Amino acid sequence: MSVNPYDPPQTPGQPPEPPPARRGFRLFELLAVLGVIGLLIAFLLPNVRGAREAARRSMCSNNLKQIGIALHNYQAEYNSLPPAYTVDAEGKPLHSWRTLILPYCEQTPLYKKIDLSKPWDDPANRAAHDTRVSVYQCPSAKLPETHTTYLAVVSPGSCLQPAQPRPLAEITDDHGETLLVMDVAAEHSVHWMSPADASESIVLSFATAKRPSHSGGAQALLVNGTVRFLGQSIGLATLRAMISIAGDDDKVEEEVN
Repeated sequence: MSVNPYDPPQTPGQPPEPPPARRGFRLFELLAVLGVIGLLIAFLLPNVRGAREAARRSMCSNNLKQIGIALHNYQAEYNSLPPAYTVDAEGKPLHSWRTLILPYCEQTPLYKKIDLSKPWDDPANRAAHDTRVSVYQCPSAKLPETHTTYLAVVSPGSCLQPAQPRPLAEITDDHGETLLVMDVAAEHSVHWMSPADASESIVLSFATAKRPSHSGGAQALLVNGTVRFLGQSIGLATLRAMISIAGDDDKVEEEVN
């Protein structure tokens, strides 16, 4: 065997040094590394989930604030809140308040496509019917793109009334303690154009809902335009007081403040 002229000279009688051993992961080392990675994922995952839910909750709050601004701009123009829905000559529901405030949600082009003289689900309103309106979508709700969980509270003593606008002056309870719109559980969602909202029973069922709109509670838009997170521990008497536009503020203050 010829000698490589570029090898260093060997000392006579000294055996050549063996090549360095190639180092690789042994099975137990690999398993240890995987175990550490698993522990890190298990430790970080709850924080990641919590951060995502906090972000979705913040986006939901911003949506409701925009809706509140739109409702107040509508009120500034017409001196009243919109009706919960409009009706035809026979009293049949036509269009939701969500449709009526579209121009105040930067959705004027969409609003102009809608024939308000025909029902919301009439073929003439198909283009609007199939349109997604992002401000009406809670990011935590897994729903069709045209559905919403942002429902007004509609009952005999609530802010919005069927086919009848209500001036703010009629709401004599503290506007910062009175419900206007609530982010309900996904099971109560409706198409955003639908003239359907939350009855008092739906609002009261929130406290015992198995899957509220957010972990542990729901967002609520109040008459003064603020958004409050309501925990499921809230009492039914407090919820009833928040629905009412007159006479029940003391009950709200006892539990919420």
